[in-house]
Amino acid sequence: MARYKHIDVSPRFLAIDLKRQLLPGTFEHALDHLLDHEIDLSALDARFKNDETDASA
Repeated sequence: MARYKHIDVSPRFLAIDLKRQLLPGTFEHALDHLLDHEIDLSALDARFKNDETDASA
């Protein structure tokens, strides 16, 4: 049986558009760029893979 996490359909927070919040020249913008484009995260993907038997996603 598939294991799914319950999704709250009544959010209590405002939606955030990160592309508008992460201003160029800030540390947060640089970190976002590094994580998306420069750093290889495949080792984390392999370690935390939970397709069928691990914690729900």
